[in-house]
Amino acid sequence: MSKTIKVALAGAGAFGIKHLDGIKNIDGVEVVSLIGRDLEKTREVAKQYKVGHVTNDLAETLALPEVDAVILCTPTQMHADQSIQCLKAGKHVQVEIPLADTLKGAEEVARLQKETGLVAMVGHTRRFNPSHQWVHNKVKAGEFNVQQMDVQTYFFRRTNMNALGQPRSWTDHLLWHHAAHTVDLFAYQANSPIVQANAIQGPIHPTLGIAMDMSIQLKAANGAICTLSLSFNNDGPLGTFFRYIGDTGTYIARYDDLFNGKEEKIDVSRVDVSMNGIELQDREFFAAIREGREPNSSVHKVLPCYQVLHQLEQQLNAA
Repeated sequence: MSKTIKVALAGAGAFGIKHLDGIKNIDGVEVVSLIGRDLEKTREVAKQYKVGHVTNDLAETLALPEVDAVILCTPTQMHADQSIQCLKAGKHVQVEIPLADTLKGAEEVARLQKETGLVAMVGHTRRFNPSHQWVHNKVKAGEFNVQQMDVQTYFFRRTNMNALGQPRSWTDHLLWHHAAHTVDLFAYQANSPIVQANAIQGPIHPTLGIAMDMSIQLKAANGAICTLSLSFNNDGPLGTFFRYIGDTGTYIARYDDLFNGKEEKIDVSRVDVSMNGIELQDREFFAAIREGREPNSSVHKVLPCYQVLHQLEQQLNAA
C-alpha cells in the first residue's frame, strides 16, 4: 500500500488531539474526517487541523469510500461496538484503551478481526513509550529480567472531568481502563503470561458509582510479580509511575522518560524515531496497514489482559 492512508478520528477530545498532533509528524497519512458528539467543538478542532469532513455520526464517516482506517478515542463503553462497526464497514481500526469493558466485547472484536483480516489494534501506549521500549529491548537481549514491577496510577478526579478539566459525558474506570495498561505491560515486560491475579477495592463513590481506590497483585508464570495501586483520590503527584526491579538493575519509568534506581536520567532519545509514545503507537498502526501484518498491541496480543481484568472483576463483585 503506497498511497496516502486516509484516516478518520472519532472523539476529538483531550486524547483525540494527542493523536492529531502525532499524525502531523507521520508521512503518507491524512486525517479526512472528525467525528464528535459536540459538533461546534469538533468543527473548531477540524479547522485547527485542516480536516474537511465533520460529523457526529460514525456511520456517516464509515460510508465514505476514501476512508481506509479509523482511530477511536470515544468513551470506554462504546469501544467494542464501534470497533465492530468499523471492521464490518471494511475499515482498519485502532481503538484507544480499553478494547472493551467486558471480556465478551473484547472476544467479539477479536473474532471479527480474524474473520475480516483487517488490522485491529488497541492503544496500549506503554508498549510504545521509549522508556518502556528501552526496558523491553534489555529483556529481549537477555540483559534484564523483571523480578517485580511496582506501579502507581494516581489521579485527583473526584468529579467527572477529563484531562483538560472539562466535564465528561461518561464515567472512567480504574479496572477496565487504567489497570489495563499495567496488566498488559507486566506480561509483556516479564515475557511470561499472568497466572495469578488478586484485587481489592475501596468504597464505591456515591455519585459516580465506581471504586475510587484499588489494589491489584499479579504473578507471571516465570515467577515475576507486580503490585499495582490505583486511585482517583490522590492529590498529587499525578500520573503513572513504574518501578522495574530486576536481576541486573532497577529502573523507574515516567511516561516517555526513564531513570535508574538512583534517579539518574537514562537517555532514551535513540530508542525510536520519536519521543512521543502516542505518535509511535500511530506509526505502528499505519505501518501494519501498509505491510499487511499484525501490529504490536493487536487485539489478539492484548486479549489475555482482558481475560485477567474479567477475572479480577469477578473477584471484586464476589467480595
